[in-house]
Amino acid sequence: MVYIKDLSEHEGKEVQLKGWNAQKRDSKGLVFMTFRDGTGYCQAVISLDVVGEESFEAAKRLPQESSLAITGKVLKDERQIGGFEIQVQSLKVIAEAEDYPITPKEHGVDFLMDKRHLWLRSRRQWAIMRVRNEIIYSIHRFFQEHGFVQMDAPIFTGNACEGTTTLFETDYYGEPAYLSQSGQLYGEAMAMAQGLIYTFGPTFRAEKSKTRRHLSEFWMIEPEMAFYDLKMDMDLMEQFIQYVVGSVLVKCKDELKVLERDTTYLDKVCEPFIRMKYEDAVSVIKGEKEVNGKTSLQMLAEEDAALKAQKAQLESEIKEREDKIAGGTLKKGEINFNQNKVDKLKNEIKELDEKLANIPQWLNSAQNFKRGDDFGGSDETVLTKMFGQPVMVYNWPQEVKAFYMKEDETDTGYAKGVDLLAPEGYGEVVGGGERETDIERLKRKIEEHQLPMSAFEWYLDLRKFGNVPHAGFGLGLERLVAWICGLQHIRETIPFPRSYGRLLP
Repeated sequence: MVYIKDLSEHEGKEVQLKGWNAQKRDSKGLVFMTFRDGTGYCQAVISLDVVGEESFEAAKRLPQESSLAITGKVLKDERQIGGFEIQVQSLKVIAEAEDYPITPKEHGVDFLMDKRHLWLRSRRQWAIMRVRNEIIYSIHRFFQEHGFVQMDAPIFTGNACEGTTTLFETDYYGEPAYLSQSGQLYGEAMAMAQGLIYTFGPTFRAEKSKTRRHLSEFWMIEPEMAFYDLKMDMDLMEQFIQYVVGSVLVKCKDELKVLERDTTYLDKVCEPFIRMKYEDAVSVIKGEKEVNGKTSLQMLAEEDAALKAQKAQLESEIKEREDKIAGGTLKKGEINFNQNKVDKLKNEIKELDEKLANIPQWLNSAQNFKRGDDFGGSDETVLTKMFGQPVMVYNWPQEVKAFYMKEDETDTGYAKGVDLLAPEGYGEVVGGGERETDIERLKRKIEEHQLPMSAFEWYLDLRKFGNVPHAGFGLGLERLVAWICGLQHIRETIPFPRSYGRLLP
Protein backbone atom coordinates (compact mmCIF):
# COMPACT_ATOMS: atom_id res chain seq x y z
CA MET A 1 0.00 0.00 0.00
CA VAL A 2 1.21 3.52 -0.90
CA TYR A 3 0.16 6.89 0.55
CA ILE A 4 -0.85 9.86 -1.60
CA LYS A 5 1.89 12.02 -0.07
CA ASP A 6 4.46 9.64 -1.61
CA LEU A 7 3.02 9.44 -5.15
CA SER A 8 5.89 11.48 -6.59
CA GLU A 9 8.16 8.53 -5.80
CA HIS A 10 5.97 6.17 -7.84
CA GLU A 11 5.34 8.10 -11.05
CA GLY A 12 4.58 5.74 -13.94
CA LYS A 13 4.20 2.75 -11.59
CA GLU A 14 1.21 0.78 -10.45
CA VAL A 15 0.24 1.32 -6.78
CA GLN A 16 -2.54 0.48 -4.35
CA LEU A 17 -4.20 3.25 -2.34
CA LYS A 18 -6.72 2.91 0.47
CA GLY A 19 -8.95 5.82 1.42
CA TRP A 20 -12.24 7.58 0.92
CA ASN A 21 -14.36 9.08 -1.83
CA ALA A 22 -14.24 12.79 -1.01
CA GLN A 23 -16.23 13.77 -4.09
CA LYS A 24 -16.99 12.46 -7.56
CA ARG A 25 -18.62 13.21 -10.88
CA ASP A 26 -19.31 10.94 -13.80
CA SER A 27 -19.78 11.11 -17.54
CA LYS A 28 -20.39 8.43 -20.12
CA GLY A 29 -18.05 5.59 -19.33
CA LEU A 30 -15.94 7.53 -16.79
CA VAL A 31 -16.00 8.38 -13.08
CA PHE A 32 -13.71 11.17 -11.83
CA MET A 33 -13.19 10.72 -8.10
CA THR A 34 -11.42 13.02 -5.65
CA PHE A 35 -9.71 10.39 -3.55
CA ARG A 36 -8.26 11.11 -0.09
CA ASP A 37 -6.31 8.92 2.31
CA GLY A 38 -5.51 11.35 5.15
CA THR A 39 -2.08 12.23 3.77
CA GLY A 40 -3.39 14.08 0.73
CA TYR A 41 -5.76 14.22 -2.23
CA CYS A 42 -5.53 13.03 -5.82
CA GLN A 43 -7.85 12.40 -8.76
CA ALA A 44 -8.76 8.82 -9.54
CA VAL A 45 -10.08 8.14 -13.06
CA ILE A 46 -12.27 5.04 -13.25
CA SER A 47 -13.03 3.84 -16.78
CA LEU A 48 -15.80 1.39 -17.66
CA ASP A 49 -13.58 -0.15 -20.35
CA VAL A 50 -10.80 -0.84 -17.84
CA VAL A 51 -12.50 -1.92 -14.60
CA GLY A 52 -15.55 -3.62 -16.09
CA GLU A 53 -19.26 -2.99 -15.63
CA GLU A 54 -19.64 -4.33 -12.07
CA SER A 55 -16.82 -2.24 -10.57
CA PHE A 56 -17.76 0.78 -12.67
CA GLU A 57 -21.38 0.74 -11.47
CA ALA A 58 -20.17 0.30 -7.87
CA ALA A 59 -17.96 3.37 -8.22
CA LYS A 60 -20.72 5.34 -9.93
CA ARG A 61 -23.22 4.84 -7.09
CA LEU A 62 -20.66 5.13 -4.29
CA PRO A 63 -21.81 7.81 -1.79
CA GLN A 64 -19.47 10.50 -0.49
CA GLU A 65 -17.09 9.29 2.25
CA SER A 66 -17.43 5.63 1.31
CA SER A 67 -14.14 3.79 1.85
CA LEU A 68 -12.41 1.79 -0.87
CA ALA A 69 -9.13 0.42 -2.13
CA ILE A 70 -7.95 1.29 -5.64
CA THR A 71 -5.10 -0.06 -7.73
CA GLY A 72 -3.82 1.90 -10.70
CA LYS A 73 -1.03 3.69 -12.53
CA VAL A 74 0.38 6.99 -11.21
CA LEU A 75 0.46 9.81 -13.76
CA LYS A 76 1.82 13.30 -13.10
CA ASP A 77 -0.69 16.05 -13.96
CA GLU A 78 -0.16 19.51 -12.46
CA ARG A 79 -3.70 20.52 -13.41
CA GLN A 80 -5.22 17.97 -11.03
CA ILE A 81 -5.63 18.20 -7.28
CA GLY A 82 -2.40 17.10 -5.62
CA GLY A 83 -0.56 17.18 -8.96
CA PHE A 84 -1.12 13.46 -9.68
CA GLU A 85 -3.78 11.26 -11.20
CA ILE A 86 -4.46 7.54 -10.74
CA GLN A 87 -5.63 5.62 -13.80
CA VAL A 88 -7.58 2.96 -11.89
CA GLN A 89 -7.13 -0.65 -12.96
CA SER A 90 -9.27 -2.21 -10.23
CA LEU A 91 -11.17 -1.18 -7.11
CA LYS A 92 -12.71 -2.77 -4.04
CA VAL A 93 -15.37 -1.13 -1.89
CA ILE A 94 -14.56 -1.50 1.80
CA ALA A 95 -17.64 0.22 3.28
CA GLU A 96 -20.45 2.03 1.51
CA ALA A 97 -21.43 5.16 3.45
CA GLU A 98 -24.91 6.40 4.23
CA ASP A 99 -25.99 9.78 2.84
CA TYR A 100 -23.25 12.12 4.01
CA PRO A 101 -24.65 15.13 5.93
CA ILE A 102 -21.94 17.59 4.85
CA THR A 103 -22.37 18.30 1.16
CA PRO A 104 -20.59 20.72 -1.21
CA LYS A 105 -23.35 23.27 -0.59
CA GLU A 106 -22.85 25.95 2.08
CA HIS A 107 -23.69 25.02 5.68
CA GLY A 108 -24.12 27.19 8.77
CA VAL A 109 -21.41 27.33 11.43
CA ASP A 110 -23.58 25.72 14.15
CA PHE A 111 -24.38 22.79 11.86
CA LEU A 112 -20.71 22.28 11.02
CA MET A 113 -19.69 22.52 14.68
CA ASP A 114 -22.31 19.90 15.61
CA LYS A 115 -20.76 17.70 12.90
CA ARG A 116 -17.17 18.55 13.83
CA HIS A 117 -16.23 14.85 13.89
CA LEU A 118 -17.08 14.77 10.17
CA TRP A 119 -16.17 18.36 9.26
CA LEU A 120 -12.55 17.52 10.10
CA ARG A 121 -12.47 15.46 6.87
CA SER A 122 -13.00 18.48 4.59
CA ARG A 123 -9.98 19.67 2.65
CA ARG A 124 -9.80 23.05 4.41
CA GLN A 125 -9.95 21.53 7.89
CA TRP A 126 -7.44 18.88 6.80
CA ALA A 127 -5.03 21.64 5.75
CA ILE A 128 -5.45 23.54 9.05
CA MET A 129 -4.69 20.44 11.10
CA ARG A 130 -1.57 19.73 8.99
CA VAL A 131 -0.33 23.26 9.63
CA ARG A 132 -1.11 22.85 13.35
CA ASN A 133 0.94 19.64 13.35
CA GLU A 134 3.94 21.35 11.74
CA ILE A 135 3.70 24.23 14.23
CA ILE A 136 3.75 21.79 17.15
CA TYR A 137 6.65 19.82 15.70
CA SER A 138 8.69 22.96 14.98
CA ILE A 139 8.06 24.25 18.53
CA HIS A 140 9.58 21.10 19.97
CA ARG A 141 12.48 21.25 17.49
CA PHE A 142 13.27 24.85 18.39
CA PHE A 143 13.45 24.31 22.12
CA GLN A 144 15.22 20.97 21.90
CA GLU A 145 17.83 22.45 19.54
CA HIS A 146 18.36 25.33 21.99
CA GLY A 147 19.06 23.08 24.96
CA PHE A 148 15.67 23.26 26.69
CA VAL A 149 14.23 20.35 28.67
CA GLN A 150 10.53 19.60 28.26
CA MET A 151 8.82 19.40 31.65
CA ASP A 152 5.15 18.97 32.57
CA ALA A 153 3.11 21.15 34.88
CA PRO A 154 0.07 19.74 36.75
CA ILE A 155 -3.42 20.35 35.39
CA PHE A 156 -5.01 20.25 38.86
CA THR A 157 -3.76 23.19 40.94
CA GLY A 158 -4.53 24.58 44.37
CA ASN A 159 -3.77 28.16 43.42
CA ALA A 160 -4.62 30.70 40.73
CA CYS A 161 -1.87 31.94 38.45
CA GLU A 162 -3.71 35.06 37.27
CA GLY A 163 -6.65 35.52 39.66
CA THR A 164 -9.69 33.39 40.42
CA THR A 165 -12.34 34.96 38.20
CA THR A 166 -11.67 32.73 35.19
CA LEU A 167 -11.01 29.42 36.92
CA PHE A 168 -12.85 26.14 36.55
CA GLU A 169 -13.28 24.84 40.10
CA THR A 170 -13.59 21.11 40.74
CA ASP A 171 -13.74 18.75 43.68
CA TYR A 172 -10.39 17.15 44.48
CA TYR A 173 -11.03 14.44 47.07
CA GLY A 174 -13.23 16.75 49.10
CA GLU A 175 -11.09 19.85 48.65
CA PRO A 176 -11.49 22.63 46.05
CA ALA A 177 -9.04 22.50 43.18
CA TYR A 178 -8.79 24.34 39.87
CA LEU A 179 -8.01 23.42 36.29
CA SER A 180 -4.75 25.10 35.36
CA GLN A 181 -4.76 28.54 33.76
CA SER A 182 -1.04 28.27 33.12
CA GLY A 183 1.94 26.11 33.98
CA GLN A 184 4.15 29.16 34.46
CA LEU A 185 4.54 29.18 38.26
CA TYR A 186 5.55 25.52 38.16
CA GLY A 187 7.79 26.33 35.22
CA GLU A 188 9.73 28.74 37.42
CA ALA A 189 10.36 25.96 39.93
CA MET A 190 11.48 23.59 37.17
CA ALA A 191 13.81 26.21 35.66
CA MET A 192 15.56 26.49 39.02
CA ALA A 193 16.35 22.78 38.67
CA GLN A 194 17.08 22.50 34.92
CA GLY A 195 18.03 26.04 33.87
CA LEU A 196 16.10 26.07 30.58
CA ILE A 197 12.70 24.37 30.43
CA TYR A 198 9.46 24.49 28.51
CA THR A 199 6.02 23.08 29.19
CA PHE A 200 3.46 22.19 26.53
CA GLY A 201 0.00 21.24 27.70
CA PRO A 202 -3.70 22.05 27.96
CA THR A 203 -4.88 25.06 29.95
CA PHE A 204 -8.34 26.29 30.86
CA ARG A 205 -10.09 29.67 31.17
CA ALA A 206 -13.68 29.98 32.38
CA GLU A 207 -14.41 33.29 30.65
CA LYS A 208 -17.99 33.43 29.40
CA SER A 209 -16.81 34.86 26.12
CA LYS A 210 -17.82 33.98 22.58
CA THR A 211 -15.36 36.14 20.68
CA ARG A 212 -13.35 34.82 17.75
CA ARG A 213 -10.22 34.75 19.95
CA HIS A 214 -11.46 32.74 22.94
CA LEU A 215 -11.52 29.04 23.81
CA SER A 216 -12.23 27.48 27.19
CA GLU A 217 -9.62 24.76 26.62
CA PHE A 218 -6.46 25.47 24.68
CA TRP A 219 -2.79 24.49 24.52
CA MET A 220 0.01 26.63 25.93
CA ILE A 221 3.74 26.56 25.33
CA GLU A 222 5.58 28.13 28.26
CA PRO A 223 9.38 28.33 28.36
CA GLU A 224 11.09 29.53 31.54
CA MET A 225 14.74 30.51 31.70
CA ALA A 226 17.03 31.00 34.71
CA PHE A 227 19.40 33.99 34.54
CA TYR A 228 17.34 35.71 31.80
CA ASP A 229 16.24 39.35 31.86
CA LEU A 230 13.50 41.04 29.80
CA LYS A 231 15.73 41.79 26.80
CA MET A 232 16.97 38.19 26.61
CA ASP A 233 13.35 37.05 26.92
CA MET A 234 12.29 39.23 23.97
CA ASP A 235 15.26 38.07 21.90
CA LEU A 236 14.30 34.43 22.44
CA MET A 237 10.63 35.17 21.73
CA GLU A 238 11.53 36.76 18.40
CA GLN A 239 13.87 33.91 17.36
CA PHE A 240 11.21 31.39 18.34
CA ILE A 241 8.38 32.94 16.30
CA GLN A 242 10.68 33.44 13.30
CA TYR A 243 11.72 29.79 13.47
CA VAL A 244 8.17 28.42 13.69
CA VAL A 245 6.68 30.66 11.00
CA GLY A 246 9.65 30.02 8.73
CA SER A 247 9.24 26.27 9.16
CA VAL A 248 5.55 26.41 8.17
CA LEU A 249 6.30 28.58 5.12
CA VAL A 250 8.80 25.99 3.88
CA LYS A 251 7.03 22.75 4.78
CA CYS A 252 3.31 23.62 4.41
CA LYS A 253 3.22 25.39 1.04
CA ASP A 254 0.49 23.11 -0.31
CA GLU A 255 -1.65 23.48 2.82
CA LEU A 256 -1.34 27.28 2.76
CA LYS A 257 -2.45 27.21 -0.91
CA VAL A 258 -5.53 25.18 0.06
CA LEU A 259 -6.30 27.86 2.65
CA GLU A 260 -5.69 30.59 0.04
CA ARG A 261 -3.40 32.22 2.58
CA ASP A 262 -1.76 35.48 1.50
CA THR A 263 1.67 35.06 3.09
CA THR A 264 2.80 38.68 2.63
CA TYR A 265 2.78 39.43 6.36
CA LEU A 266 4.17 36.02 7.28
CA ASP A 267 7.13 36.61 4.96
CA LYS A 268 7.92 39.81 6.89
CA VAL A 269 8.36 37.82 10.11
CA CYS A 270 11.98 37.19 9.11
CA GLU A 271 12.64 40.93 9.61
CA PRO A 272 13.46 42.30 13.11
CA PHE A 273 10.29 42.84 15.17
CA ILE A 274 9.15 46.28 16.23
CA ARG A 275 9.86 46.88 19.94
CA MET A 276 8.31 49.77 21.84
CA LYS A 277 7.35 50.71 25.36
CA TYR A 278 3.72 50.80 26.38
CA GLU A 279 3.66 54.62 26.59
CA ASP A 280 5.01 54.97 23.04
CA ALA A 281 2.51 52.39 21.78
CA VAL A 282 -0.35 54.37 23.36
CA SER A 283 0.85 57.54 21.61
CA VAL A 284 0.78 55.69 18.28
CA ILE A 285 -2.69 54.25 18.92
CA LYS A 286 -4.16 57.63 19.92
CA GLY A 287 -2.73 59.33 16.82
CA GLU A 288 -0.32 61.48 18.82
CA LYS A 289 2.76 60.02 17.15
CA GLU A 290 3.43 59.47 13.46
CA VAL A 291 4.74 56.27 11.91
CA ASN A 292 6.20 56.59 8.41
CA GLY A 293 4.73 60.08 8.07
CA LYS A 294 1.15 59.41 9.16
CA THR A 295 -0.89 58.99 12.32
CA SER A 296 -3.22 56.13 13.16
CA LEU A 297 -6.23 58.38 12.55
CA GLN A 298 -4.97 59.28 9.07
CA MET A 299 -4.22 55.63 8.33
CA LEU A 300 -7.75 54.56 9.28
CA ALA A 301 -9.32 57.38 7.23
CA GLU A 302 -7.28 56.31 4.18
CA GLU A 303 -8.25 52.66 4.68
CA ASP A 304 -11.91 53.64 4.92
CA ALA A 305 -11.72 55.60 1.65
CA ALA A 306 -9.87 52.77 -0.13
CA LEU A 307 -12.41 50.15 0.97
CA LYS A 308 -15.33 52.33 -0.16
CA ALA A 309 -13.70 52.85 -3.55
CA GLN A 310 -13.12 49.12 -3.89
CA LYS A 311 -16.75 48.43 -2.98
CA ALA A 312 -18.00 50.95 -5.58
CA GLN A 313 -15.87 49.26 -8.25
CA LEU A 314 -17.29 45.83 -7.39
CA GLU A 315 -20.86 47.17 -7.40
CA SER A 316 -20.25 48.65 -10.86
CA GLU A 317 -18.99 45.29 -12.17
CA ILE A 318 -22.00 43.48 -10.67
CA LYS A 319 -24.40 45.87 -12.42
CA GLU A 320 -22.57 45.44 -15.72
CA ARG A 321 -22.75 41.62 -15.53
CA GLU A 322 -26.38 41.59 -14.36
CA ASP A 323 -27.31 43.86 -17.28
CA LYS A 324 -25.64 41.38 -19.64
CA ILE A 325 -27.63 38.51 -18.15
CA ALA A 326 -30.88 40.48 -18.37
CA GLY A 327 -30.15 41.44 -21.99
CA GLY A 328 -31.17 38.00 -23.23
CA THR A 329 -28.33 37.62 -25.74
CA LEU A 330 -26.04 35.33 -23.74
CA LYS A 331 -25.81 31.58 -24.15
CA LYS A 332 -26.49 29.30 -21.18
CA GLY A 333 -22.79 28.79 -20.43
CA GLU A 334 -22.14 32.54 -20.54
CA ILE A 335 -25.10 33.19 -18.24
CA ASN A 336 -23.80 30.66 -15.71
CA PHE A 337 -20.30 32.12 -15.90
CA ASN A 338 -21.52 35.66 -15.28
CA GLN A 339 -23.92 34.60 -12.51
CA ASN A 340 -21.14 32.74 -10.71
CA LYS A 341 -18.96 35.83 -11.03
CA VAL A 342 -21.75 38.02 -9.63
CA ASP A 343 -22.20 35.69 -6.65
CA LYS A 344 -18.47 35.81 -5.98
CA LEU A 345 -18.40 39.60 -6.21
CA LYS A 346 -21.31 39.88 -3.79
CA ASN A 347 -19.40 37.74 -1.28
CA GLU A 348 -16.41 40.06 -1.68
CA ILE A 349 -18.67 43.05 -0.98
CA LYS A 350 -19.96 41.32 2.14
CA GLU A 351 -16.37 40.95 3.36
CA LEU A 352 -15.68 44.61 2.56
CA ASP A 353 -18.77 45.66 4.51
CA GLU A 354 -17.49 43.77 7.54
CA LYS A 355 -14.15 45.59 7.29
CA LEU A 356 -15.88 48.94 6.85
CA ALA A 357 -18.03 48.30 9.91
CA ASN A 358 -14.88 47.82 12.01
CA ILE A 359 -13.24 51.13 11.18
CA PRO A 360 -15.57 53.42 13.23
CA GLN A 361 -15.01 51.09 16.22
CA TRP A 362 -11.23 51.23 15.75
CA LEU A 363 -11.33 55.03 15.43
CA ASN A 364 -13.46 55.43 18.53
CA SER A 365 -11.21 53.15 20.56
CA ALA A 366 -8.06 54.95 19.38
CA GLN A 367 -9.38 58.42 20.13
CA ASN A 368 -10.75 57.51 23.57
CA PHE A 369 -8.05 55.16 24.85
CA LYS A 370 -7.05 55.95 28.44
CA ARG A 371 -3.42 55.67 29.42
CA GLY A 372 -2.96 52.96 32.02
CA ASP A 373 -5.58 50.66 30.51
CA ASP A 374 -4.86 47.30 28.95
CA PHE A 375 -5.15 46.99 25.17
CA GLY A 376 -8.32 45.64 23.62
CA GLY A 377 -8.58 43.91 20.27
CA SER A 378 -9.20 47.21 18.47
CA ASP A 379 -6.13 48.83 20.00
CA GLU A 380 -3.91 45.88 19.06
CA THR A 381 -5.28 45.96 15.50
CA VAL A 382 -4.63 49.68 15.04
CA LEU A 383 -1.09 49.41 16.40
CA THR A 384 -0.06 46.48 14.19
CA LYS A 385 -1.70 48.08 11.13
CA MET A 386 0.70 50.99 11.55
CA PHE A 387 3.71 48.68 11.15
CA GLY A 388 2.43 45.66 9.18
CA GLN A 389 4.61 43.25 11.16
CA PRO A 390 4.82 41.77 14.67
CA VAL A 391 5.08 44.38 17.43
CA MET A 392 6.49 43.80 20.92
CA VAL A 393 5.03 46.15 23.53
CA TYR A 394 6.94 46.13 26.81
CA ASN A 395 7.05 47.92 30.18
CA TRP A 396 3.35 47.85 31.00
CA PRO A 397 1.54 49.58 33.89
CA GLN A 398 1.77 47.19 36.82
CA GLU A 399 -1.97 47.31 37.40
CA VAL A 400 -2.72 45.45 34.16
CA LYS A 401 -0.11 42.72 34.60
CA ALA A 402 0.04 39.61 36.79
CA PHE A 403 1.33 39.73 40.35
CA TYR A 404 4.54 37.85 39.54
CA MET A 405 5.76 40.40 36.96
CA LYS A 406 8.91 42.25 38.05
CA GLU A 407 8.72 46.01 38.58
CA ASP A 408 11.17 48.01 36.46
CA GLU A 409 13.85 49.40 38.78
CA THR A 410 14.35 52.48 36.57
CA ASP A 411 10.70 53.05 35.63
CA THR A 412 8.54 53.05 38.77
CA GLY A 413 5.01 51.77 38.31
CA TYR A 414 5.82 49.74 35.23
CA ALA A 415 6.23 45.97 35.01
CA LYS A 416 8.94 44.32 32.91
CA GLY A 417 6.39 42.43 30.83
CA VAL A 418 6.00 42.10 27.08
CA ASP A 419 3.15 41.25 24.70
CA LEU A 420 3.86 40.14 21.15
CA LEU A 421 1.10 41.37 18.84
CA ALA A 422 0.59 39.66 15.48
CA PRO A 423 -0.41 41.75 12.44
CA GLU A 424 -3.64 41.53 10.43
CA GLY A 425 -5.81 41.98 13.53
CA TYR A 426 -4.72 38.76 15.27
CA GLY A 427 -3.53 40.59 18.37
CA GLU A 428 -1.62 39.09 21.27
CA VAL A 429 -0.17 35.66 20.56
CA VAL A 430 2.63 35.68 23.15
CA GLY A 431 2.84 37.25 26.60
CA GLY A 432 5.75 37.12 28.99
CA GLY A 433 8.33 39.01 30.97
CA GLU A 434 10.84 39.03 33.76
CA ARG A 435 9.68 37.54 37.08
CA GLU A 436 9.69 39.35 40.41
CA THR A 437 12.63 38.27 42.60
CA ASP A 438 12.01 40.52 45.63
CA ILE A 439 10.14 38.29 48.10
CA GLU A 440 8.64 41.16 50.10
CA ARG A 441 7.35 42.89 46.98
CA LEU A 442 5.94 39.55 45.80
CA LYS A 443 4.10 39.06 49.10
CA ARG A 444 2.63 42.54 48.80
CA LYS A 445 1.46 41.82 45.25
CA ILE A 446 -0.23 38.58 46.33
CA GLU A 447 -2.12 40.53 49.01
CA GLU A 448 -3.06 43.32 46.57
CA HIS A 449 -4.50 40.72 44.17
CA GLN A 450 -6.43 39.22 47.11
CA LEU A 451 -4.91 35.78 46.63
CA PRO A 452 -4.49 33.30 49.51
CA MET A 453 -0.90 33.53 50.78
CA SER A 454 -0.97 29.91 51.97
CA ALA A 455 -1.40 28.65 48.40
CA PHE A 456 1.84 30.37 47.35
CA GLU A 457 4.20 29.38 50.16
CA TRP A 458 5.92 26.88 47.86
CA TYR A 459 6.28 29.60 45.20
CA LEU A 460 7.84 32.00 47.70
CA ASP A 461 10.39 29.30 48.57
CA LEU A 462 11.90 29.85 45.13
CA ARG A 463 12.96 33.32 46.34
CA LYS A 464 14.47 31.92 49.55
CA PHE A 465 16.66 29.20 48.09
CA GLY A 466 18.95 30.12 45.20
CA ASN A 467 17.05 33.20 44.03
CA VAL A 468 18.17 34.34 40.53
CA PRO A 469 16.88 36.65 37.79
CA HIS A 470 14.62 34.68 35.47
CA ALA A 471 12.05 35.22 32.73
CA GLY A 472 9.72 33.38 30.40
CA PHE A 473 6.69 33.64 28.17
CA GLY A 474 3.51 31.86 27.18
CA LEU A 475 2.28 31.17 23.66
CA GLY A 476 -1.32 30.23 22.94
CA LEU A 477 -1.02 27.55 20.27
CA GLU A 478 -4.48 28.09 18.79
CA ARG A 479 -3.97 31.85 18.38
CA LEU A 480 -0.72 31.14 16.54
CA VAL A 481 -2.48 28.60 14.29
CA ALA A 482 -5.23 31.14 13.54
CA TRP A 483 -2.73 33.81 12.55
CA ILE A 484 -0.50 31.59 10.42
CA CYS A 485 -3.50 30.01 8.63
CA GLY A 486 -5.30 33.35 8.28
CA LEU A 487 -8.46 32.10 10.02
CA GLN A 488 -11.27 34.40 11.09
CA HIS A 489 -12.27 32.29 14.11
CA ILE A 490 -10.25 30.28 16.60
CA ARG A 491 -12.77 27.41 16.64
CA GLU A 492 -11.16 25.95 13.48
CA THR A 493 -7.68 25.76 15.02
CA ILE A 494 -8.22 22.73 17.28
CA PRO A 495 -9.75 19.34 16.40
CA PHE A 496 -12.60 19.54 18.94
CA PRO A 497 -13.04 23.08 20.29
CA ARG A 498 -14.33 23.70 23.80
CA SER A 499 -15.77 27.15 24.29
CA TYR A 500 -18.58 28.88 26.15
CA GLY A 501 -21.74 26.93 25.24
CA ARG A 502 -19.89 24.20 23.32
CA LEU A 503 -19.12 20.81 24.92
CA LEU A 504 -20.08 18.37 22.12
CA PRO A 505 -19.07 16.49 20.07
